[in-house]
Amino acid sequence: MATAETVGPAAGPIATPGGPLSYIHWGPVIAGAVVAAAVWSVLMAFASAIGLMIVSPSPTWRDTSVWLAILSGVWIIVVTAGAYALGGYLAGRVRSTWRASTDEVEFRDGAHGLLVWALGVVLSVALLWATTAAYTAANNATQPPRESAGAPSFLAYELDRLFRSERRTEPAPAEVRAEASRLLMKGLGRQEMPSDDRAHLNRMVAGSSGLAAPEAERRVIQVLTEARNSASQARRSAVILGFSTAAALAAAAAAAWFAAGEGGKHRDGEFAPPMRVGRPTTTRVYS
Repeated sequence: MATAETVGPAAGPIATPGGPLSYIHWGPVIAGAVVAAAVWSVLMAFASAIGLMIVSPSPTWRDTSVWLAILSGVWIIVVTAGAYALGGYLAGRVRSTWRASTDEVEFRDGAHGLLVWALGVVLSVALLWATTAAYTAANNATQPPRESAGAPSFLAYELDRLFRSERRTEPAPAEVRAEASRLLMKGLGRQEMPSDDRAHLNRMVAGSSGLAAPEAERRVIQVLTEARNSASQARRSAVILGFSTAAALAAAAAAAWFAAGEGGKHRDGEFAPPMRVGRPTTTRVYS
């Protein structure tokens, strides 16, 4: 019969003053997610200030180069992985420890890091959405749209070039510009603009600008070619940024998992990283 001296401690969380006794400790998870989202937001704002973020639908989309998109993608991956590694380490370091096998403790620490990643992504997306919505509302309030319904604002420059005239000073009617923009959008696809649509656009440009038919046709061909090249370049940049964002989220999940496990090792081990440079310490951590 086993005596009190031979029976080991029961498996489960180690009770600490005020410590949670559930498998998931939401306090450290929330703290790590908030820290990760805050660090990510600050570093992304810094990237936007120096011109690395090219996700705005402003006219500068035409100037977007592939190398700038690659550099922005690398920044997104590094910043996202680093921010969530910090949040995961914090969650693993400060949560209550467990009396269980080493592999089980490491798995539970990693699971907490994954929860930090999931909650932090939700917070980051909500913050980004709120910032974008506020900027859009302020921009719409100060600058009323110049195009009518159905005319995309990013084609305003192309429409200005199409209907520019030295013989007429009044602008083309809004309905004409809206229809021309829809025709241009059709021509920006992977397939060529149908011949009847191009002929109709030629007649619209000739009638609104006062150009002769051959001159109007040359202008339509020139504007359409430049718009297709710009759209193709912007499309490649968008693909690079989209892939980089997906890769950043995957890297962040892995970084949060392993960083939380590392934080758990520092929590349960005898070594604690020094908080000040030049003063290494060896501290036994008690739970």
